[in-house]
Amino acid sequence: QVNLVESGGGSVQTGGSLRLSCTASEFTAATTHMGWFRQVPGKKREGVAAIDSVGSTSYADSGRGRFTISKDTAKNTVYLQMNSLKPEETGMYYCAATWCIGCPRLSPSSYKSWGRGTQVTVSS
Repeated sequence: QVNLVESGGGSVQTGGSLRLSCTASEFTAATTHMGWFRQVPGKKREGVAAIDSVGSTSYADSGRGRFTISKDTAKNTVYLQMNSLKPEETGMYYCAATWCIGCPRLSPSSYKSWGRGTQVTVSS
């Protein structure tokens, strides 16, 4: 497993932007795929965006066109730029990593390492 630390959460108004960061202790085979997930109390964790080792990206329909996932290999960091945020996107955002090639990229069960999360609150 790899250690993941998220940052960049906060409170914004509807339509605002945030950039989340996830720094891994190292980029190895265990971080072949990395993803961002959102969870609110009482609901299942859901995939938001994912990126693989060659930069191929996947997005949930809800965020496509407004969210951008990217990575800086030199800094062992993955980013999630979120624009035009909506109140329903409030939640705890988690970064995750996996070595699993071929596993569904936006499925939490595909991921082996998880960060502790960063809170995003979007007010109306």
